[in-house]
Amino acid sequence: VRVLNLKENIASLAWLLASTSHGGFPVVCRPKPDHAEVFQGTIKRLELCMLLENEHIFEPETNDESFSSSPPLCYEKITVEKLPNLSRLTTLLNRYTTDPRYQQLFINLEPYINKSAMSVQAHFSLQRTYIIFRTLGLRHLTVVDLQNRVVGVITRKDLMPFPLEKRLRLLLAPQ
Repeated sequence: VRVLNLKENIASLAWLLASTSHGGFPVVCRPKPDHAEVFQGTIKRLELCMLLENEHIFEPETNDESFSSSPPLCYEKITVEKLPNLSRLTTLLNRYTTDPRYQQLFINLEPYINKSAMSVQAHFSLQRTYIIFRTLGLRHLTVVDLQNRVVGVITRKDLMPFPLEKRLRLLLAPQ
């Protein structure tokens, strides 16, 4: 599972977007330095792309809690149906991954994540998961363990009838 942190490095984020085609990502944070990362919410790929087009919100890493000095972007600026300029984004991702300046810059994702994103426990019923997907029209669903740590993501493709039946047959077949 590819997860993002609340404070994410620009170069790492650009590399992740360039090297995957995932439509959304779970966002995690570590409540205390000695604790495990726990699920906070999700963020869509398009929103991340729109955030990366606004360099003025990038900041150097700080150790204190007051990370963002610039006001967050307005909702209308990051919620789009499709990318306005794919070639510009490709150029930006390439620059962010190759230019060393972006290794030291971070983005605060907290104002932009969906904190009410659905999640299910690792041993949640497959039938109920399917019903949740169909009823709510979800694209992806985060799977967490009992400590709320991300252990997987279920997509619509995972719940398509034929691949699902095949995997279930393999799991249920006598060894």
